[in-house]
Amino acid sequence: MRKKIGAAVVGLAVAGVSLLATGSASSHGYTDTPISRQKLCANGTVSNCGNIQWEPQSVEGPKGFPASGPADGRICSGGNSQFAQLDDQRGGSWPTTKLNGGQNYTFRWQFTARHATTDFKYYVTKNGWNPSQPLTRAALDSQPFLTVPYNNQQPPATLSHSGVLPSKSGRHMIVAVWTIADTANAFYSCSDVQF
Repeated sequence: MRKKIGAAVVGLAVAGVSLLATGSASSHGYTDTPISRQKLCANGTVSNCGNIQWEPQSVEGPKGFPASGPADGRICSGGNSQFAQLDDQRGGSWPTTKLNGGQNYTFRWQFTARHATTDFKYYVTKNGWNPSQPLTRAALDSQPFLTVPYNNQQPPATLSHSGVLPSKSGRHMIVAVWTIADTANAFYSCSDVQF
């Protein structure tokens, strides 16, 4: 009887460790500079956000953006229906970060699980895009304005890197994509900005 109980305890411990390992691998990272929609939800600045308020780091979807990845209209949620509130343009009323087009800017990511990284890419909406319509690839400039290669390295818990912002004016959205080297996924972070 003791052997059976001991084996059951060991089995439960292994299952528990496996569950914990799986749980930690499902949380990853987001941008907080410029502040992303998921961070605005997590810090309570924006309400009625659903599950993303507790999981701002979990906006994971297929990599390969913009050729593949999340479907149009579901880019900010990474294609995750549980985070659909991030795709709701709210009539163009998301709070914005003030930026100066054509100037150097430091982007910052926060990570809860660090992964081997291919790169970070930043896309911005075209002039004349409609901030009250769902975000599509057609609304974004076709090429990223900044690409930061990361050579399959793991980032630290907080990572900053700088680049020159595009010369834009008015309200726009920046889509930051963190591409993971050793999985089929990437992480998506949308920031509403005012140039």
